[in-house]
Amino acid sequence: MQSLPLVLSVFLMGLLPLPSLPPQSAPTLAALPLASPPLPATQEFPGKRLATAVSASGVVILDLQSGQELFARRGDTRRSVGSLTKMMTAILIAENHSMDEVVTIPNGIDKTDGSSMHLPAGSHFTVGDLLSALLIPSANDAAETLARFHSGSRDAFVAAMNERTKMLGLRNTSFANPSGLDDTSQWSTPRDMAWLASYALRNAEIRSRMSTASAVMYSREGEKFLLENTNAMLRKGSSVIAGKTGTTVAAKQCLFSLVTENGREYIVVLLGSRERYTDMRAVLRVLSTLFA
Repeated sequence: MQSLPLVLSVFLMGLLPLPSLPPQSAPTLAALPLASPPLPATQEFPGKRLATAVSASGVVILDLQSGQELFARRGDTRRSVGSLTKMMTAILIAENHSMDEVVTIPNGIDKTDGSSMHLPAGSHFTVGDLLSALLIPSANDAAETLARFHSGSRDAFVAAMNERTKMLGLRNTSFANPSGLDDTSQWSTPRDMAWLASYALRNAEIRSRMSTASAVMYSREGEKFLLENTNAMLRKGSSVIAGKTGTTVAAKQCLFSLVTENGREYIVVLLGSRERYTDMRAVLRVLSTLFA
């Protein structure tokens, strides 16, 4: 099973007390100590049982604390990933902007395809509010607005996304837009998405929003907007504590989840699923038995 080098995995997992790196600064990697193992030495991950229980054509499960990959199905196969793309959009925004900066909704944003908050042109929101709209209800118009705010144009923002991708060592990922709409030049893999999610979780602004089931935001003009998370697994009492959905014709149903079990956290990426929540429940059943 192929995986990223240990030093890169530990770096992305956030085991070093380093601040978020700006896009212009390449990470410097060094030899690092091993983290605690994800499983008892005598226990094996029940991969065969899981493989028969999930419909997703691409799957990766990582232990967040150790960086160890526990299970993979076609982990390096390139495919559309839908709105999981928005994690990279969020990284660029959160690393480069204060949450209280004010953004003007540009003209023409109402023509954005896909999921939308119907943000009125000329209205004003903070970066933090638009980041919430990006990650909670997965609003494509918020993605396009933030892209233009950050870079001046979609093309310039996409170039920044791909540059950041290279700096993070994600060799099987290419972006063509900030929202995740299908495009022949937009693809990634389950393994790259798992590492991207792991890195994104290091940022408190991103993690808090991917952990939020619902919220309210207001424009500076006083208009109220309800934000409901697209992730049906994110509810009180669930072991799923954060996540991001993605759905397009090419990507089918996609899901990133952060799961807590027995004091450990696991990254689960499901791509090309026929029924992502059924798949996710199967993963949860397996994870719940690891330390039983």
